[in-house]
Amino acid sequence: MAYLFDPPPQPALPVFGTDLLFPVRRIWCVGRNYADHAREMGHDPDREPPFFFAKPADAIVASGSTIPFPMATEDLHHEIELVVAIGLGGVAIEPGSALEHVFGYAVGLDMTRRDRQAEAKRLARPWEMGKGFDRSAPMSAIAPASRIGHPERGPIVLAVNGEIRQAGDLARQIWSVAETISHLSRLVELAPGDLIMTGTPAGVGPVRPGDRLEGRIATVGELSVTYAAG
Repeated sequence: MAYLFDPPPQPALPVFGTDLLFPVRRIWCVGRNYADHAREMGHDPDREPPFFFAKPADAIVASGSTIPFPMATEDLHHEIELVVAIGLGGVAIEPGSALEHVFGYAVGLDMTRRDRQAEAKRLARPWEMGKGFDRSAPMSAIAPASRIGHPERGPIVLAVNGEIRQAGDLARQIWSVAETISHLSRLVELAPGDLIMTGTPAGVGPVRPGDRLEGRIATVGELSVTYAAG
């Protein structure tokens, strides 16, 4: 059997320090995983278990790219996040063994059409048009855990046009990476190639055409993208 048309290219991220690519299967995202961000969005972080939403794998944008400003929004927001790259799949993974399933880590941006998300919340509808739009997941190369270990604390920072907008610490996550993997693996079967975006600290805000976004996470790496002017 032949394909009716050529299949799309396989989304992938470079693996830092190698000539290899990490093929991306799915992108899962954790909502409101930093207490300060939950509060700035009007929620009580002490009462909510983790919840998840998804982005399509082809929403990935490589660091260093210039991105066209997304259509259908007047309120694009940045959200910098630690990204977990799964190298070993499983279901009902226990927190104590969850980090054995991690291949590595990257710096990511969960770009959000906040106006579309707010409308979806108001109407109790899915978030996809606010979160899963084209080029909504810029990401750095993946740093293998064999090189950097498993970061549990350290600065996570985003600057827009050189001005720091978000500055947090990985230690302030409500749910640790291991706990997040454990929860998610009880909802879906994780597999090699899955990515998990682990939530953003406070300071989310608007992005305009022409803005340059630069993010970094201690020991993990750096990410930069620019939105085309006009």
